[in-house]
Amino acid sequence: MDSDQQNGKDLGAVRICRFPSVDVEAVWKSIRERASTIHEEEHGLRVLIDDVILQRSSLGEAASVRLARKLAREDMTREELNPLLSGILAEDASLVASMARDICAIVERDPACDSPLQPLLFFKGFLAISTYRISHHLWQRGRIELALYFQSLASEVFAVDIHPAARIGCGILLDHATSFVVGETAIVEDDVSILHEVTLGGTGKQSGDRHPVVRSGVLLGAGAKVLGRVEIGEGAKVGAGSVVLTDVPSHSTVAGVPAQLVGEAAEDAPALEMDQRLLCRKAAGGPG
Repeated sequence: MDSDQQNGKDLGAVRICRFPSVDVEAVWKSIRERASTIHEEEHGLRVLIDDVILQRSSLGEAASVRLARKLAREDMTREELNPLLSGILAEDASLVASMARDICAIVERDPACDSPLQPLLFFKGFLAISTYRISHHLWQRGRIELALYFQSLASEVFAVDIHPAARIGCGILLDHATSFVVGETAIVEDDVSILHEVTLGGTGKQSGDRHPVVRSGVLLGAGAKVLGRVEIGEGAKVGAGSVVLTDVPSHSTVAGVPAQLVGEAAEDAPALEMDQRLLCRKAAGGPG
C-alpha cells in the first residue's frame, strides 16, 4: 500500500501512456524534409544537420546523437554516450514514441515553433524532458547511479531538474523550461503544458508520496509552485506565480499566494490552448 492509500487519499487511476498514439515515421519524415531544406539554405548549420539528421535513419537515432552532442563531458564522452543512448532508445520503443508526441505538442501549442525539426535541434525543454525519459528508463531498471548522473547533466546543461523516479506522461510542452523542478514522487499525466520556473515539490522532510499529481490537460503558468501531495485536477489552470498548497478541482482556475479558486476554466483543456489569462466560463444566467 502506498502512502496516499495509507493517508486515506484515493488519487484514482493515473493515466500515463505507455505506447502513445503517434505516427513516429511521419514525424521523422517531416523532420528530414525540413532538415534537407535548411541544409541547402543555411550553410552554417550544415555540419550539425548532417550529423544529427541526414546521416540518421530514425528519430531514435537522431535523438541519441543530439543528446550525446549536448550532454558529452569529460566524465562521459560523446563516443561513450552515443551507443548508450541509442541502445536505450532501441530497447524501449515507447521512449521514442513519447518524444514524437512531445514534438507534436510543441508544434501544435507553441507559436514560436515553425517545424518539428526545431525542438529536436534547439528547444531545451524538449531536450530536457527527453533526457528525463532516459534517466527514468534507467531508474526503473535499477541503474540508479547512472539515472542520477543523467539527472545531474540535465540540471547543469538545461537548468531543468527532474528526479528520475518521477512519472511523466507524453504530449508534454516545457515552454522555455528554465528552472523547472520535479520531485521524486511527482506524477504528471499526458498532454500537460508547463511554463518556466515551475516547481512540483514537497513541503518538508517527510517520506513517501510527497509531491504533486498533475492530471491531463493542465496548464501550469510561469513561476507556479505546487507543493505537497496535492492533486491538480484534469483540465485545470494554475496562474503564473501562484503557490498551490491544496487540491485544485478539475476544470477550474486558481491563482494567488496561496492559490485561491478564481472560477471554472474557460477551456476544456487549458494545456492545449496555452492562454495564460485567468479567463473563466460565464455562469448560466450570470453576468460573466
